[in-house]
Amino acid sequence: MKVLMLNGSPRANGNTATALEEMCKVFAEEGVEVELVQVGNQPVRGCNGCSRCKVTGKCVFDDVVNELAGKLKEADGLVVASPVYFASANATLIAVLDRLFYSTGFDKTMKVGASVVCARRGGCSATFDELNKYFTINSMPVASSQYWNSIHGREPGDALEDGEGRQTMRTLARNMTFLMKSIALGKAQFGLPKKEERVHTHFVR
Repeated sequence: MKVLMLNGSPRANGNTATALEEMCKVFAEEGVEVELVQVGNQPVRGCNGCSRCKVTGKCVFDDVVNELAGKLKEADGLVVASPVYFASANATLIAVLDRLFYSTGFDKTMKVGASVVCARRGGCSATFDELNKYFTINSMPVASSQYWNSIHGREPGDALEDGEGRQTMRTLARNMTFLMKSIALGKAQFGLPKKEERVHTHFVR
């Protein structure tokens, strides 16, 4: 099993990292390989809708997004983590995810997704919902925990005092591991769900 983790915080050692570290401890115990990529501090621009990726197979802006594409393809699960800014995720992470999911044409069905959010006080649930949408539009099961996947803290190190939040992260990692292993067994015996030809509709007519 392999998990790709994206830290969307501009601070490599902040409270968002604390949440991911709790998950990494469990993944190590469970024998799950983890690759953590710090994306929140990188200069990433948003998608411009050029659709060039549909021709070339990669994003026209050659940055960390194209580096992540191959890593996501090989991963069994994806964790995206962000601090909460104005009740939403870090804009850099959103730019990464928009372009990563749009520019990669490979099937993501049954790759397990998990979102993690960190806030001083409020906005966690809105950010949590925002990040989960990337999974649910791509047939990716969403890993859950004993509470919404959030941890609290403002100054670096504050999240270490959030015992419930840290436990939530450990439970999330265990549940995610179980899902990935169960899906691997199911794929081996039954294969992936049948795909229908995609229907695209709009509201012009």
